Amino acid sequence: MDRSSSEKKTDGDGDGDEAQRNIAAAQDESVERIFESMEVPSWQRQLTLRAFVVSFILSILFTFIVMKLNLTTGIIPSLNVSAGLLGFFFLKTWTKFLEKSGFLKQPFTRQENTVIQTCVVASSGIAFSGGFGSYLFGMSEGIAKQTTEDSNPQNIKNPQVLWMIGFLFVVSFLGLFAVVPLRKIMIIDFKLTYPSGTATAHLINSFHTPQGAKLAKKQVRTLGKFFSFSFLWGFFQWFFTAADSCGFVNFPTFGLKAYDNKFYFDFSATYVGVGMICPYLINVSLLVGAILSWGIMWPLINNRKGDWYSADYPSSSLHGLQGYKVFIAIAMILGDGLYNFVKVLGRTLFGLYHQLRNKNTAQALPVGGHTHAPPALSYDDQRRTQLFHKDQIPTWVAIASYITIAVISTIIIPHIFTPLKWYYIVVIYIFAPALGFCNAYGMGLTDWSLASNYGKLAIFVIGACVGASHGGVLAGLAACGVMMNIVSTASDLTQDFKTGYMTLASPRSMFVSQIIGTAMGCVISPCVFWLFYKAFDDLGVSGSQYPAPYAAIYRNIAILGVDGTSSLPKNCLTLCYVFFIGAVVINGIRDALGPRWARFIPIPMAMAIPFFLGAYFTIDMCVGSLILFIWEMVDKAKADAFGPAVASGLICGDGIWTLPSSLLALGGVKPPICMKFLSRKANARVDNFLGGS
Repeated sequence: MDRSSSEKKTDGDGDGDEAQRNIAAAQDESVERIFESMEVPSWQRQLTLRAFVVSFILSILFTFIVMKLNLTTGIIPSLNVSAGLLGFFFLKTWTKFLEKSGFLKQPFTRQENTVIQTCVVASSGIAFSGGFGSYLFGMSEGIAKQTTEDSNPQNIKNPQVLWMIGFLFVVSFLGLFAVVPLRKIMIIDFKLTYPSGTATAHLINSFHTPQGAKLAKKQVRTLGKFFSFSFLWGFFQWFFTAADSCGFVNFPTFGLKAYDNKFYFDFSATYVGVGMICPYLINVSLLVGAILSWGIMWPLINNRKGDWYSADYPSSSLHGLQGYKVFIAIAMILGDGLYNFVKVLGRTLFGLYHQLRNKNTAQALPVGGHTHAPPALSYDDQRRTQLFHKDQIPTWVAIASYITIAVISTIIIPHIFTPLKWYYIVVIYIFAPALGFCNAYGMGLTDWSLASNYGKLAIFVIGACVGASHGGVLAGLAACGVMMNIVSTASDLTQDFKTGYMTLASPRSMFVSQIIGTAMGCVISPCVFWLFYKAFDDLGVSGSQYPAPYAAIYRNIAILGVDGTSSLPKNCLTLCYVFFIGAVVINGIRDALGPRWARFIPIPMAMAIPFFLGAYFTIDMCVGSLILFIWEMVDKAKADAFGPAVASGLICGDGIWTLPSSLLALGGVKPPICMKFLSRKANARVDNFLGGS
């Protein structure tokens, strides 16, 4: 679930309502007239040392959050609002202190705020595109042991900090240079929307008005309260987790039978917060998927044990029930991904055709004395376009940099992943700029990044070309990493260009900020992942605290691409076909009915996630949705204003608790208490045993 959301900001009390009306009215008339008297700093002055110090601190915080989400369910909400809000708070506090001390040399501007937000999102984005919860961790021996394939050394690459940092450095910058020459076409000529980038720009613009600053201060205070609560709640829970299946996370909320089928509330502040940020339809889709799989399908298939599959297989074997869970989920993910890939690509090509045709029509000579003058630009567009053209990034620099990094990457990557030969990398780099442009253009239209779908396409194509006997699984996963990083960073940069365009931040400062943020992420993300990897021995194991479900999914996709479907249990392939077609049909129905009715039809991609994880995190997210729904019923203005701040506080507090908990685990410090929940009969047996001893 790639990052995308937009939040409307209100206050909830009289001052907040007035602030909202003032900001909305100003946006309707002219945003830039509000800032007309303020000097726009040069691109060098937008890139301040204090901005990057704050960005570095927030990057570590957000990387821990994204990494935890990666390694638990893989659902990652948009953190742009949190990054913009916390960036504003930190630098506003900094400059206020310096102003009182008489040392303030440069005021805090919205352009500097945009630089921070860009840098933080670029850095923490590497935790997603770097594949620490998907393709990269899927290469490891631990994940390989859980798949249908023998642990062939050719197809295994265990994580190490140095090679992960090196790999990310040679693949993460190519997407930035690939789309730089096209920035004017997408932002100025085609006027693409980029909903998340536009929403972030409106947010930053509002922060730097007097009314918006007042609201932001209240939002940060709310975020801080729930951050503290979430952190302390995580700390409190830790005391009761001395062994497996201990603690509040295993509380049988709906009874022991429901608990055995993964239906329980696990008291996770993170996923309550994620549920408040994610749209209602996502949470409902997750719940429908959980009921369909763990409530109906898996109990029925489990009753066929000994007929459809051998009863001798352990519960974790992909030749048994686990195989149905994983491969049916893969079928739904691939069906949904293929449908959206074709749809967005079609819309991209259709939109591109019309943009070019209209542009040519506008440039044609007038016929019959009639001319079609382009519509007059508003004051905001005139000012933004003027400044967007001011600090250009030379095209020759982008092209030369792309070629240089591509050559270096082509030499280095085969030394990291031996099965991935240099000529496969060259082919990827030839097609990558076009695919990066398609992803960036599609994101501008739909706010939907298809980076993971392009990555899965690379898994199948490269894996099949290399072959099973020559390390095709490892080569496919590595090719996925190369492709996914390029198209992901390409769309992220163009979205940041849109944010910068609307806040008058220089394209050059946006580009430099993205490069610095990406470089930070290439170091921070592997180090944070390594901390998880060394602290938790059961990382990636199904049913553990950090099961990393997408790592097994991506590895099994690679195995399917290389070996085919011969090793699947009985009737599994038939069910996969049914759910693949079902995912396509459901998406088709959603599009055919239009937005009014589509909001009542579940999303197959979201439905698939509980198939192999269970319903526990879904219950948490639905609780978050319910809290927000009731809050909106009682006081919608306040819920709109402070809901994202509450959610961000819950996510950030619980996410940052993983740092001290990881350090405690590394130091061998164990929780003192084990709190377990037993049935009456089991408890009686325990009492008799203890009494007898």
